[in-house]
Amino acid sequence: MLAPLLLLWPMSIAITYLVAKSIANQPFDHALEDAVTVLTQQVRDVNGTAEHRLPGAARDILRADDVDSVYFQILGPQGRHLDGDRDLPRPDLQPEDDIVRPGAVSFRNVNLHGTPIRVAYAYVNLEEHGERPPRLALVQVAETLEKRARLANEIIKGVILPQFIILPVVLALVWFALSRGLLPLAELQERIRARPIDDLSPIAPNQVPEEITPLVRSLNEMLARLSQSIDMQKRFIADAAHQMKTPLAGMRMQSELALRQTDQHEIHRSLEQLAKSSEAATRLVNQLLALARAENQPQSGNAFVTLDLAEVARNAVRDWVPASFNYRIDLGYEGPDAPVLVDGNAVMLRELLSNLVDNALRYTPQGGSVTVRLRAGESPALEVEDTGPGIPPAERLHVFERFYRILGSSAEGSGLGLAIVREIAQQHGAEVDIFSNPHATNPKYPGSLFRLTFPARPPAAADEQDPPHYG
Repeated sequence: MLAPLLLLWPMSIAITYLVAKSIANQPFDHALEDAVTVLTQQVRDVNGTAEHRLPGAARDILRADDVDSVYFQILGPQGRHLDGDRDLPRPDLQPEDDIVRPGAVSFRNVNLHGTPIRVAYAYVNLEEHGERPPRLALVQVAETLEKRARLANEIIKGVILPQFIILPVVLALVWFALSRGLLPLAELQERIRARPIDDLSPIAPNQVPEEITPLVRSLNEMLARLSQSIDMQKRFIADAAHQMKTPLAGMRMQSELALRQTDQHEIHRSLEQLAKSSEAATRLVNQLLALARAENQPQSGNAFVTLDLAEVARNAVRDWVPASFNYRIDLGYEGPDAPVLVDGNAVMLRELLSNLVDNALRYTPQGGSVTVRLRAGESPALEVEDTGPGIPPAERLHVFERFYRILGSSAEGSGLGLAIVREIAQQHGAEVDIFSNPHATNPKYPGSLFRLTFPARPPAAADEQDPPHYG
């Protein structure tokens, strides 16, 4: 704030000087105007000849000035000199100009013998009956600018000298006010700097200036989100480490058991168990990586493009057809032939659908069916329907939690598939709902219906016809 003040000070001096000159001109211009008016009253037309009646005493009074030099001039029609100083310059406006108004006093600044002077002048119409063209006489009164300069200097001194006293006081007050005003910020800075690295507790808003209370409130909200994110990461790491112990311990136990066995049949059975444990560990690691990738996927921008959801669904179902044969489950797809356009990431949506299909195949008994269905509309919906044991309504909110498994479930799994589904759906602004299968006929197996509803696209985006191809 000191720099603007120091910059405004010379600007203030310059403006004050201009204002002072304008103020100083006014009283002296009035005096010149009165002198011109008096002189114009002395000019008369006598038998077609311009004459003036200016007594000597009046001439002496007109020139009486102890400071400035005063000049006057009276010119008749055609510029004939009647009285006064011959070398006083004539005005730029001549009698033949249309804007010349007889009797009106005008002012101008000129130089006389290298000295600046202020001139007041007026034209006198010698025609009493308004005949055309008019016969005009010129009356001019001028003076040097010494009195004006003195008065302007006195005004400037009266304004500038107090500023020399006020400016240092203002600077001191500004410095003091800013120092006192920023002191709470310095204290807040020290408190934040002294915090331990793991201290994410909110900052007390009553200990900061009112002006930055919204900033502190936003910072507290960010700290709360950061603390929540860190806690989730800690729980995720702890749960992942706990989940990894089981397949790794099983693999170690089966390998040690195989090393101690001498019977080829027992060795073969241990190796089979070892292969199953390694498969479970591989699937768990892959799902952990998929969940981490989904959580770090940007929610908008270059990662989202316009794509055909029907093509994504068909490709995902095609990938799981061989697995459905192993499970002896009828896997099918129902959807429109026309493209169903959504904005999203094709890889992540394919991962989402793969997890839903994998979950349905694992929980559906042999001889059952799994159907992937795509419904077009303003808000497209993607459904995965199975004929498995279903999910009780009380458990439907919990199955999306990490590592959560319904008690009594016999299917193998890590409890991460539906967590990945929820994360990817949130990234795409979609809603995931769970219902019972409306087409189920066996009361023992009511089945499940997972419905993923995408948000409606903007009108400009909905007008696009050809989606971009993707790999």
